[in-house]
Amino acid sequence: MDDKLLRYTLRVDRLLFQKFRYIADSEGRSANKEIEQYLKRRVAEYKKEYGKISLDE
Repeated sequence: MDDKLLRYTLRVDRLLFQKFRYIADSEGRSANKEIEQYLKRRVAEYKKEYGKISLDE
């Protein structure tokens, strides 16, 4: 597995997640890929508003 990939356990309301999976399926994506798309979109929005995100590596 790629070292850049992180496993993360998400706790969420079951009915909410079922609806989310329905949306992901309708977009032709897995729930995991749909979450990844939301994260990318949110990071881009944040950077647009506040600028570069610097991380200590």
